[in-house]
Amino acid sequence: MTDPATPQPHHNGARATANPKRAATAAWVGSALEYYDFFIYGTAAALVFGRVFFPGSNAATGTLLALATFGVGYLARPLGALVLGHIGDQYGRKRVLVATVLLMGVATLGVGLLPSYDSIGIAAPIILVFLRLRQGFSAGGEQAGANSMTLEHSPDNRRAFFTSFTLSGTQGGQILATAVFLPVAMLPEEQLLTWGWRIPFFLSAFVVLAAFLIRRSLDETPVFEEELAAGEQPKMPLSTLLTDHWRSVLRVVFAAVIASVSTIFSVYALSYAVNTVGLDRTPMLWVGVLANVAALFALPFFGALSDRIGRKPVFIFGSTGCALLMFGYLWSISTGNYLLIFAFGIVMFGIVHSATGGVWPAFYGEMFPAKVRLSGTAIGTQIGFAIAGFAPTIASAIAGDGIGAWFPVAIITAVFCAINITIVATSRETFRVPTEKLGLTKKEEAAVRATV
Repeated sequence: MTDPATPQPHHNGARATANPKRAATAAWVGSALEYYDFFIYGTAAALVFGRVFFPGSNAATGTLLALATFGVGYLARPLGALVLGHIGDQYGRKRVLVATVLLMGVATLGVGLLPSYDSIGIAAPIILVFLRLRQGFSAGGEQAGANSMTLEHSPDNRRAFFTSFTLSGTQGGQILATAVFLPVAMLPEEQLLTWGWRIPFFLSAFVVLAAFLIRRSLDETPVFEEELAAGEQPKMPLSTLLTDHWRSVLRVVFAAVIASVSTIFSVYALSYAVNTVGLDRTPMLWVGVLANVAALFALPFFGALSDRIGRKPVFIFGSTGCALLMFGYLWSISTGNYLLIFAFGIVMFGIVHSATGGVWPAFYGEMFPAKVRLSGTAIGTQIGFAIAGFAPTIASAIAGDGIGAWFPVAIITAVFCAINITIVATSRETFRVPTEKLGLTKKEEAAVRATV
């Protein structure tokens, strides 16, 4: 028997007040709006930044430098994960989600206002890199915050389904970003390079306002509120994380390199198609739009499937399929056959890659207990994403200039997928573990049993 006034274990209160649909909706909308900002930078880097901010270089070098600024944003992600992860585990998930959209929005608007190299010289690319670092810092806490918020609102048997909407929102942001660039990309070259490319960045002001209002209205998770009431949050979550859960952090780091499939698809392949093969910008942008539309439906499907049969088989299926289909997608671009390009692109990125995206928001978060979940997920994913962020730069460096340069890029993508497959295959299956027991050490499990 227990005193009714005594705080009960987290899972009791969490199940009584959880609102998974609202949390998933807020995560979807917020992630879509946040990643609109992030992806318009990637599109601009592939299509115009080489000529706007690095005009003194030849075409290939300018493109390489522009893609490097895209990768630089991933360097700031681990730092953002450290800072925002600490805030989220110490002061609440909601604060992180509000902060990230404000940080991202101000940086993105700054890029749109930035004068070209011809106007202010070397200061232009320097400021561009600084703003990109701010974008990366914000993104370092975005997905981990949204995933933690949704996972902690979800019932045990549907965690992957509800958390998959965070990634679905990311795809929605990419659709929005690409759709905005479609009419811009059809402008005459001179207009595109002077003012046209800036329009999507200016529109981020509306994005920031909408995301801010949505996330301010979201309730904190019951799990965190009960920890706060019981005074159970660690004063230094990072210390607890690195002392008791460092192995899980490393697992997430190496599993998260699967994100290289996304960066190769959305940045390198677009640049290769337009700048090397000479294909039109508009149909290549449409490949991304249609693939992401397919992903909107595929992600929750695979999340729900993993709630039934397990995280590992679904994840491994997606990674293996991406390793194989990237060869077909890049080869189809080299042929210039748009029918093949659309077929391989939609199947690979829209469907097969969604098997990984529908699982990892739950799978990574389930490796950690609530008190360090946001920090652990953020730090692990963002270090892995930092590696993936430079995949387009690595691909450009090893590919060379010829039409047949795609093959080494497909090889390096397969290597990244193989790393992910190895880590996932050797990880603990978590889809049937109760939420209150996720990620606990043996000592922590004993403490939970004693409390119950």
